[in-house]
Amino acid sequence: MEPARFTEDLNRLPETLLGLAEALEAGLPGLAEAERLGAEAAARAGRAPRVLILGMGSSNYAADIVAREAREAGASVVAELASTRALPPAAEDLIVVAVSATGGSVEVLDAVSRYVGAGRLIAVTNREGSKLEGLAELTIGQHAGAEVSGIASRSFRHTLLVLRALVAALHAPGHPVRERLGGLPGLARAGAAASQALLSTAADWAAPVTEALTAPMGAWVLAPVERFSSARQSALMMREVPRRAAFASETGDWSHVDVYLTKTQDYRALVFAGSAWDAQALDWMTQRGSTWVSVGGELPGAVETLRFPGDEDPRVAQLAEVLVAEHVAARWFEGA
Repeated sequence: MEPARFTEDLNRLPETLLGLAEALEAGLPGLAEAERLGAEAAARAGRAPRVLILGMGSSNYAADIVAREAREAGASVVAELASTRALPPAAEDLIVVAVSATGGSVEVLDAVSRYVGAGRLIAVTNREGSKLEGLAELTIGQHAGAEVSGIASRSFRHTLLVLRALVAALHAPGHPVRERLGGLPGLARAGAAASQALLSTAADWAAPVTEALTAPMGAWVLAPVERFSSARQSALMMREVPRRAAFASETGDWSHVDVYLTKTQDYRALVFAGSAWDAQALDWMTQRGSTWVSVGGELPGAVETLRFPGDEDPRVAQLAEVLVAEHVAARWFEGA
């Protein structure tokens, strides 16, 4: 891991998202085979297949979002940490998707061992020739390019897009999940534009946002459940790059699990706006003199507010807004 090269990876984000948009338009390699696997599983079961997505860390954050969107459209898709022992047995109607940017996460390799040889194991990875690819019947690439810092930044965003394409392909044409998870080339381009906008203005906002989020006990990140991946990934970047304390909460749940700390600490929060429960969280923080930064929407009392093109679309926001925390993490690493 080379945190000093982290900003190099961030600066390439618009470029790699545009490259993925082109790959999605051309037909992502492996998706046709995935359609065949999905159709075969559906024919055996007499209904759409069940899909289990396994991953750790960033992979799980992204998978959780995609699985929730798929269930909203009536599909049976579940994301689990690969470290769990409570996994379903291999079955003819079960397709297992294992996600690991490096293709070498030991927990993922261990979890998929029970599904090897069943003919329905798909790997999603950013590294060709990995151990995971060797175990899977089919591999879908993330197309994120080499992350020179060794930190999963671009691969996290690409996982959100590639998993949507894969889960849609596993369901028959006409299934509602195809529409719910569709429009991916345009989404990738919108994510690239939003990311470029944040990158190009970082000189203006990075310093004041970093100052606002710097406190002795760490920082907290809130996001609505539809974008909970942003809070979790942001807190992870704050821990992984500069090794600072950072914690993620879903905005509605925050009032049940994190509100207590506003009473005893110099509480600093990065709030990804857009939850139906923003006002409830802000009320508590206002009463207790907390400090917060708003991203993606106007929140009363925020010391800094950041907007970017497309931030009203949750799927675009998922691809871009984490850049705020990533730049803060980079500045902390550099000693700012």
